[in-house]
Amino acid sequence: MQHPHAPLIDGYGRLHDNLRVSVTDRCNIRCFYCMPERDVEFVPRAEILTFEEIERFVRIAASLGVRKVRLTGGEPLVRRDLDRLVRRLVQIPGIEDIALTTNGVLLAGQAEALYGAGLRRLNVHLDTLDRERFFQITRRDELGRVLEGLEAARRAGFGPIKINAVAVKGLTEPDIVPLARFGRERGYQIRFIEFMPLDAQGLWDRSRVLLMEDILRILAAEFGPLEPVPDPDPRAPALEYRFPDGNGTVGFIASVSRPFCLNCNRIRLTADGHLRYCLFALEETDVKRLLRGGASDDEIRETIRRTVAAKWIGHEIQQAGFVPPPRPMYAIGG
Repeated sequence: MQHPHAPLIDGYGRLHDNLRVSVTDRCNIRCFYCMPERDVEFVPRAEILTFEEIERFVRIAASLGVRKVRLTGGEPLVRRDLDRLVRRLVQIPGIEDIALTTNGVLLAGQAEALYGAGLRRLNVHLDTLDRERFFQITRRDELGRVLEGLEAARRAGFGPIKINAVAVKGLTEPDIVPLARFGRERGYQIRFIEFMPLDAQGLWDRSRVLLMEDILRILAAEFGPLEPVPDPDPRAPALEYRFPDGNGTVGFIASVSRPFCLNCNRIRLTADGHLRYCLFALEETDVKRLLRGGASDDEIRETIRRTVAAKWIGHEIQQAGFVPPPRPMYAIGG
């Protein structure tokens, strides 16, 4: 019989110690590759997990070896009093690292409170430094507030701050070099993310993916050939390269051209309480029903274990038979 607190290992031998928790499906921008511009359908607020329910789930997951938690959305900073949740989670035995992914629009007003609550790692989503293109991508004129949020986070003590930029062919090529230079000058770690099929609107087309190798060519033309960072973490989703002059690094999340499924260590909890073993999963496990239905910690623990055990080998984006998930990114959690 398996020990009740044995680590989470799936059928392919992958150890899972990383949990991504979406705290809301709401968002204050409308990136075309994530959400429709209007008539967005959100989960009723009563169906969103409470802070107490999230804390309980994370505590149970920690007993199974989960060590890292990342808070996501939608846009997590639209969830009121998020620093209260951070303060709760940092106190859970076994949790060693808590991070947050945000679009940065509300960051200036919350950076100090979040840092004071114990948050230390921050990823800010920013595809471009060009105001017009920012509006084209997000359908909101909020670039100035994002830049203010980045500065506020740096003043609060966060560092290094990572900037996530989705790369779309025919759109964001002019942004590659300015973002890289921005990161080098200010000490931010820029990470380019290949455009993925997560909009649930049918907009994704593989021909629109600006591949990692294309981005490397653009960077090399400006800075010289980049070289891989030696001794990389095999379980990290980003492939890191350093500039030839030694000033900084740039990362690539190449889910389309170089999927990292065989090293995946993540599970995901959606804002409405469904557990997913993959961002692209076609099925989910309803744990909110257990959290609100009087289930014991052991029952929830076993449900987590069964979900991980059923994990597939990978998403197969690069295969002809790939089927995108029925829920869009904002509803799954970034």
